[in-house]
Amino acid sequence: MSSIPTSTPRVFRDRREAGRAVARALLPLSLDDPLVLALPRGGVPVGYQVARALGAPLDVLLVRKVGAPGNPEYGIGAIAEGGVRVLDHEAMRALLVSAEELEQTLERARGQLAERLERYRGGRPATSLEGRTVVVVDDGLATGGTAAAALRAARARGAARLVLAVPVGSPQAVERLRPDADEIVCVQTPAHLLAVGAWYEDFGQTTDAEVVDLLERAHAALDGRPDDPPDNDPQPITKAVRIPVGDAELEGDLTVPDGALGIVIFAHGSGSSRHSPRNRQVAAALRRAGLATLLLDLLTPEEEHDRRNVFDIELLARRLVSATGWAGTHESTRGLPAGYFGASTGGGAALVAAARAGAAIRAVVSRGGRPDLAGNALSMVDVPVLLIVGGHDPLVLELNREALARLRAPSELAIVPGATHLFEEPGALEEVSRLAARWFVRHLVDVGAPRP
Repeated sequence: MSSIPTSTPRVFRDRREAGRAVARALLPLSLDDPLVLALPRGGVPVGYQVARALGAPLDVLLVRKVGAPGNPEYGIGAIAEGGVRVLDHEAMRALLVSAEELEQTLERARGQLAERLERYRGGRPATSLEGRTVVVVDDGLATGGTAAAALRAARARGAARLVLAVPVGSPQAVERLRPDADEIVCVQTPAHLLAVGAWYEDFGQTTDAEVVDLLERAHAALDGRPDDPPDNDPQPITKAVRIPVGDAELEGDLTVPDGALGIVIFAHGSGSSRHSPRNRQVAAALRRAGLATLLLDLLTPEEEHDRRNVFDIELLARRLVSATGWAGTHESTRGLPAGYFGASTGGGAALVAAARAGAAIRAVVSRGGRPDLAGNALSMVDVPVLLIVGGHDPLVLELNREALARLRAPSELAIVPGATHLFEEPGALEEVSRLAARWFVRHLVDVGAPRP
């Protein structure tokens, strides 16, 4: 069965508005305990609005287009997590794609799929679909090849009822997908689609950072935590930025809420990155408190391969100071009071950078940090410092107690009871987020004049 609302075709303002339109079209259906699976990246902002309206969990379903050998932009099929693949055999014959070329292309696509799975879920297992009503969401249907792979993957994982829900799609794609879905909800099916992006005023690329952030917001809502500003407030947009630091260029994700009162720059720990789900959860809480966030990788991908760089606190601190200068002059963050949030080795780098950044930095928070790696710089830090440590992390707790005794600036040690080093216990990271937000608001926002 297919359910296709009919209306005069119109252009959506953005994916957020499109998601709300899809949600409205789904509400009349009887959906028992639904689970929303969004196709990254563009389908996630749409799926987030659908999950929010249905009060349903949100997860991603990874699908990767398979490009023709020598012409990757020309799609010859798609693969999805779980080993599902959909191939256009007619296109393959026309392009004379050999079996060997196909297998090499598929192997590359599988590798890219696995990398994105880790990035988006951060090691979290995929949500079980067994016996569930599953709503598969994307931002539009052109040919339907990607959606076909997604639907078959969901069916293979045990979905009992499959609903495909999209804002816009070609009539041909909808017809093609009828055998794969129990129901199809497509808000509008223009006779001449041309391209999905033509049906949006704003069809800017969705970033990996936005995908991770929206997944966290959805989890927060189901846990009873605030997940989003009120509906009449625009969502802050996360922008990928590149920051020059000497002979290198750092990658970062900058998110600036409307009327931001300050900015917090994140320094992640060894073995982690700006995509860390833990840091992103804290960043989301800070943004709800009215603070902009900049999550960045202090090493280039090539530099990360040398483990010595991960513990080169001097190098990390120097780059953190450079990134602070960049934020101080960037058009969207110019003049905002700034603070550092450091985790693990990033905590040591943040303290060294704070000792050297002068009036550019007003506060530091360290989560499970290694302040001992800051060495003599500890006594030169002159901004308020909050050290957050898990109560069941004895070695790091002792290192932080020793560092607290050496800090001359106003400093506090906050112990989260029952938490281990990664704060994976229920409620532990929420407590970290609460403590950090309170500290930064107190020392960035409540202080009207810059420090001398």
